[in-house]
Amino acid sequence: MDFAEQAMNLFGESEEEGEEENNNNNYSNGEEEEEQGKEPQQRSSSSSSSSSSSSSGGSSSAASSSASSSSSNRSSSADEDEENDGNRGEVRSSSHINHDNNDSSSHHYEYDEAVEEDKDLFGSDNEDYVKTPANSPHPVPVLPPIRNTNNHTRGGFGRGRWQNDRGPGLLPRPGPYPQRQNYGYGPKFFNAPRDERFVSELKFKSEETLSRKATAFQEPCELACFSRVEGGDVFFDDRSLRLFKRLITEDVGTDLNEGFDTFVEKKDLGSQGFGDLLATIRNKNIPLQNMHFVTYRNNLNKILGTAYMRHEPWEMGVHKRNGVVYLDVHKLPERPQSELDRRRCYWGYSFETLATEDPRRADGEPIHHVDANVEYCSVIKTKLGAHRLLIGAEMDCCDSTDEGRRFYVELKTSRELDYHTEERFEREKLLKFWIQSFLAGVPYIVIGFRDDGGRLIRTERLRTKDITHRVKMKNYWQGGVCLAFADEVLCWLYGTVKENEDYILQFAHPFTRLELLQAQSCPDVITDHVQQL
Repeated sequence: MDFAEQAMNLFGESEEEGEEENNNNNYSNGEEEEEQGKEPQQRSSSSSSSSSSSSSGGSSSAASSSASSSSSNRSSSADEDEENDGNRGEVRSSSHINHDNNDSSSHHYEYDEAVEEDKDLFGSDNEDYVKTPANSPHPVPVLPPIRNTNNHTRGGFGRGRWQNDRGPGLLPRPGPYPQRQNYGYGPKFFNAPRDERFVSELKFKSEETLSRKATAFQEPCELACFSRVEGGDVFFDDRSLRLFKRLITEDVGTDLNEGFDTFVEKKDLGSQGFGDLLATIRNKNIPLQNMHFVTYRNNLNKILGTAYMRHEPWEMGVHKRNGVVYLDVHKLPERPQSELDRRRCYWGYSFETLATEDPRRADGEPIHHVDANVEYCSVIKTKLGAHRLLIGAEMDCCDSTDEGRRFYVELKTSRELDYHTEERFEREKLLKFWIQSFLAGVPYIVIGFRDDGGRLIRTERLRTKDITHRVKMKNYWQGGVCLAFADEVLCWLYGTVKENEDYILQFAHPFTRLELLQAQSCPDVITDHVQQL
């Protein structure tokens, strides 16, 4: 797909948050001597905390603190009034005046307002008061420990630990009781045991915080592709790419169970599938010097989806080589599939076959011999925030405009909606559909709705960019939050992992954070790829 590469901000500019703080309690100590023998004038006084700890003449701390606040706000010279006539109401920043015992420097604000002439509350002592050092010469008092007298629990007041210094009680403390199993561990406690492989963690920010961050996303640009055919052979071309059948509505009512007996299920290739992506990169001589992450789209789907879906565990391999972080797909163990589970999985592949042109199948011929291992994969580059991504994404089919410009179409199946299931569909399924299509620049999604028996009821075409508007009005989720969350994860990940070291990134129970664990090895396909570069 030949997209024009351009940076685009899909979710608007971030709100400029600026706030001017006026600190009325921050003053500086000092006096300014005028020429021609005038008496010293007070411009500012020391903070109430330092003045209360050491004031001259042996005055009490409470009196000094309250008096200093009044004096510093009211005392001003006639010369300053004349100078401030032209600048009334301005707030100017000026540097702190250093004294003998005050080495710190700070900034304070002078409020040039008309000051009422009041009597100096300190009188003749004012000159000595402004010379009070900021650091008190007296030692800080040490208070005695506070006894907790409100802990009226079992064993108090004469039993076990006594609180009234009268010695132990007459009755012994009951027990000992057996320790409860696993007590003190879990999501409510902070002393839960960590994995020995633990390296770092990323705790989640709130949705409100992420929604204020606008993360730019560059329109994906296709660089290469590869095809996997029956038998598992890989070719660096588009021979496995299928063409979308525009008259799919004519197939409404088709039984998606057709051909289930000859269905070839998808094999778990493990790291070999990632090796096919790396082989395509080498075959097309795609430079990696400026890339930050190389991954399949599946890993990014997991990261972006975690911004809202906090109940689905996942993990992936993380391997940094020559400044590039390779994210390898890890498949977690699953419960054995039932017959119904296998049929529901097949319904998706059956609809893909039904919605694409197949020259080997005549019109009206039933579906048969569906092989889930045949696939077409596009290699695209994009940019999320500051991170340059090289992504491998499997594409279902393609269509073309009247001008001949090719674009991809995503095919999905779902159970027919009703009043009870519509909200969950928009909260969860549409989120997954949008993330998968948005990351690869797929503009259209065609959904085949079926009944519980697997019969196609209707089809619906969605524009990817319209999905976010549909759910935004209901406040279900925001695409900008997903992008901002992914940006946070990639920043933390790239800054944490070290060169030539291997890790596992996991999201597991109790689903409150992402954890980075140390791994013992690196897949051979990545090691061989780096050696061949």
